[in-house]
Amino acid sequence: MHQAFSHLDWLEAEAIHVLREVAGQCANPVLLFSGGKDSICLLRLAEKAFRPARFPFPLMHIDTGHNYPEVIAFRDRRAAELGERLLVRSVEDSIRAGKVVLAHPLEPRNKHQSVTLLDAIAEFGFDACIGGARRDEEKARAKERIFSFRDEFGQWDPKNQRPELWSLYNARIRKGENIRAFPISNWTELDVWQYIARERLELPSIYFAHRRPVVRRGGAIVPVTEVTPPRPGDVVEELTVRFRTVGDITCTAPVESAATTLEAIVAETATTTITERGATRLDDQTSDASMEQRKKEGYF
Repeated sequence: MHQAFSHLDWLEAEAIHVLREVAGQCANPVLLFSGGKDSICLLRLAEKAFRPARFPFPLMHIDTGHNYPEVIAFRDRRAAELGERLLVRSVEDSIRAGKVVLAHPLEPRNKHQSVTLLDAIAEFGFDACIGGARRDEEKARAKERIFSFRDEFGQWDPKNQRPELWSLYNARIRKGENIRAFPISNWTELDVWQYIARERLELPSIYFAHRRPVVRRGGAIVPVTEVTPPRPGDVVEELTVRFRTVGDITCTAPVESAATTLEAIVAETATTTITERGATRLDDQTSDASMEQRKKEGYF
């Protein structure tokens, strides 16, 4: 009997193939897990790729120190449920070591994760980092190959990448070089939410609509927290919001939403005309080239 495959089945099969290629070609890979929705999908894909065996790589999070507590709690609980090793390296430690110097105490720390990540790669000798980046997120990420080559300084050169014809991937590197592998490169934000709904994956609570004090600033909604306090002249409101993406509190903004279920989020995502990062990642809005510059410096 002929069995029809949905687009999610095809995307899932491609991602599982990529994960197995990383495991087969790389000596010491790691999966970057932040507790965000994209890396939650990666964990489910890794389960399908390798269970009942343990994952052939540990999990790692580069913690800015300014993450939402709901997400950090979810990160730790999910790793424990899976019984997988979770490594955490902190930008705070890089600051204390003098490797990261902030312009001011509440400066967004996303761009500084590169320093901590490159140090962690060197510390553990990782030759590949598996991440949840998608090409639809941002212009620079649209240039990425699924196996993204990084030189011995952790730098990305969009003009020096390898062909990936017929889904053939080349992870061959010299000592000190690195591969960043992106199994869900070809997924969209809608694909991610549809997959989460299909698999009934658990998420941090802030992905669903909830009441939160916020201020409106520069066309974005900024949550009021200890590290993002209101500025003089700001009007604090309490709105019903949810997060489309999560990261450092200082640069991750929510959107107004009443979606309290996965089905409602899928419907809302299908009709939105504003891109995920364009609406919610304040650090991407500093310039058109901000993400590309960070990636050239070693960012995910």
